[in-house]
Amino acid sequence: MSSNSKGVEILSIGTELLLGNIVNTNAQWISEQLSQLGLNHFRQSTVGDNCDRIVKVIQEISKRSNLLITTGGLGPTPDDLTTEAIAKSFNVSLFERPYLWDQIKQKLSNSKLLDDYSSLRKQCFFPKNAQIINNPRGTAPGMIWEPIKGFTILTFPGVPSEMKNMWEETAFEFIKTKFSDSYSFFSNTLKFAGIGESSVAEKINDLLNLKNPTIAPYANLGEFKLRITARAKNEVEANNIIKPVKEKLKKEFSKYIFGEDNDTLPSVLIKELTKRNQTIVFAESCTGGLLSSSLTSISGSSQVFQGSIVSYSNELKNSLLNITEDKLNKYGAVSEEVCEAMAINVKAKLSADWAIAISGIAGPNGGTQEKPVGLVYISIAGPNNHISNIKKIFNSTRNRIEIQTLSVNVCLNSLRLILLSNSK
Repeated sequence: MSSNSKGVEILSIGTELLLGNIVNTNAQWISEQLSQLGLNHFRQSTVGDNCDRIVKVIQEISKRSNLLITTGGLGPTPDDLTTEAIAKSFNVSLFERPYLWDQIKQKLSNSKLLDDYSSLRKQCFFPKNAQIINNPRGTAPGMIWEPIKGFTILTFPGVPSEMKNMWEETAFEFIKTKFSDSYSFFSNTLKFAGIGESSVAEKINDLLNLKNPTIAPYANLGEFKLRITARAKNEVEANNIIKPVKEKLKKEFSKYIFGEDNDTLPSVLIKELTKRNQTIVFAESCTGGLLSSSLTSISGSSQVFQGSIVSYSNELKNSLLNITEDKLNKYGAVSEEVCEAMAINVKAKLSADWAIAISGIAGPNGGTQEKPVGLVYISIAGPNNHISNIKKIFNSTRNRIEIQTLSVNVCLNSLRLILLSNSK
């Protein structure tokens, strides 16, 4: 698609989207696909299951865009109005494709769930010259239709798995051939931990103004990302454009960059411990198993993760982790002294190379002036009597889940940094 083209729009159809009943993952996925094709994607719209409103939006889009991609509203129920509304937008009639009805009946011939599926017949009606997009995973086909010169519509069902399959089987090649020029977008994302967006941004102001590649910052809870995107004819050319920028960033922020693209703190940590042939265990209090879950969500974690003790009460800290009542009474469960003892004792009890213990006040209740909500102690015990103690006070305006999640991130990143320093 040339630089002076009018671009592509996405129209998501469904009242459930407007009500917030479901998250619009389809628009996100299609956006990523369009970026890979190097297409100008300027706008997304969402409209409910109302024929007149759908017609109005489609007519508006036809005046400003070359390509419209719709999702949703292709089913058999009365509120599935997409195809009907598209036809109405351009004053054309719908005609049945009998072979589609035969295909639908064949797909459902062994179904015991539907005694009468005649309502599905409405899915067989399309404008006369529309090209059908086969739906191998469902009963609702889509279409490729050019109702007026220079404007094409592609329709997809709202079910994500069906939409993606249809895109990959039919739409991708069609869009690439008809709308994409020889250039595509290729991205490489660097992931940061232990540093904020503003701290990075003020050091890379010159890079943020680049035209090719472009750099886009994204901040998530406990993590910061920089996506470097190059416009190029192929991946090799894109990598050559991205490489000098990436090298500059890695040199500037070597301590804070923990991975790229699909890397996560747990996956990076598992990889490093596996390489060292070392194991890890946890003793958790305020995170209630979230730290353990973060590791076990990654395939291959069994190579390094031995297990954990979630000791929420003082009684279990005493009976399972051998924290003396005297220590608990003197310092309190949320203290550096108790947390360090938890790490040392769980490491010995579960026979691991590394142990992380965590204890804190996640709120919203339970804080005092001396120990406020957001106070978290982390202790890391390792080989050769290594002990690292970390005290964090997270903003008390954060909710319980956020404090727990941030605590887990600090645990994992702290160990990553220890391993990084040991490898030098």
